[in-house]
Amino acid sequence: MATDKALDTVTADDVAALAGVSRWTVNRAFKKEASISAKARKRVLEAAAALGYAPDLLAASLASDRSNLVALLVDDFSNPHKLVMLERLTRILRKNGWDTLLVNTLDTEDASAALLNASQRRVDAAVLIGSGFDDKALETAHGARRLKKLIVFARTSENANTVSICCDDHLAMTELTDHVIARGYQRPLFVAGPQTQSAHLMRKETFLKRWQEVKGSKPSFITPNSYDPDRAFTLVKEHFNHIAPDDRPDILVCENDSIAMGAYDALRYAHGLRIPDDIALTGFDDTPQAASPHYRLTTYRQPISAMAEDLVQILKGESPPAGLDRFTGQLIIRESA
Repeated sequence: MATDKALDTVTADDVAALAGVSRWTVNRAFKKEASISAKARKRVLEAAAALGYAPDLLAASLASDRSNLVALLVDDFSNPHKLVMLERLTRILRKNGWDTLLVNTLDTEDASAALLNASQRRVDAAVLIGSGFDDKALETAHGARRLKKLIVFARTSENANTVSICCDDHLAMTELTDHVIARGYQRPLFVAGPQTQSAHLMRKETFLKRWQEVKGSKPSFITPNSYDPDRAFTLVKEHFNHIAPDDRPDILVCENDSIAMGAYDALRYAHGLRIPDDIALTGFDDTPQAASPHYRLTTYRQPISAMAEDLVQILKGESPPAGLDRFTGQLIIRESA
């Protein structure tokens, strides 16, 4: 059996000698897009497997100026929709030849350091998935110059140095608002997420504006400043502690499913309210939990797979598809509203 030291000394020349090909052919066999016959590639890969050889990806990236590595920066793992996005992104990226570097950013200051670190690792792009990325963090990344592409995923960024890939929040929230109005609800309360500026959603603004256009009044809103269901539970519980039964809203419209699930549990278990008999509730994202018998949330499903496929096109350097910030999803109607 070969020792670890022996494995470390295996080179492309050793593989070429065993396979009976040139070193140039060995190098091309490990490049997905390279022109090489199936027979030659098979001989090289069999020789490499026999010797325990793997190409030096760092050296290859230095030579080609492409690492085939994408950094995914996430700042709110308490939101279950982030796991859905990570699964889709990593699967589709891997299918198209990109590996991923996952970074858990803790706060705004950490986001700046994480983006700078990603640029030093020669990633082909940094994809921001979360709410804690402000202008300072984005400018830090751009100023490093090594970060080729800075992509805000599932949110809109007005920063000129970023690309936004996201659902059309205005269209989606207008459709959801019209559903709430059509169902006859009269006293909504919007439960919003973090009020960020650089990477933000337009769900609260769209709902308030649309409701006022149709009904002539502006609904109230509250925010837990996080997509954490525990914080949403506490906020909704305390808010209803100070409302007389006759003054309660008849529906909570929540910015996403994570907030909606926390609010649902507060209404049901802290205040003994029945959903939707006593009060209705909606979410956004259609996480797997939203369809469970416990919640049965009316929500809005984002086309995450289609968004990830267009991200791949950007990484490949192809012409960016039109409407990257105008993806259309689907309203999912269930028992909660």
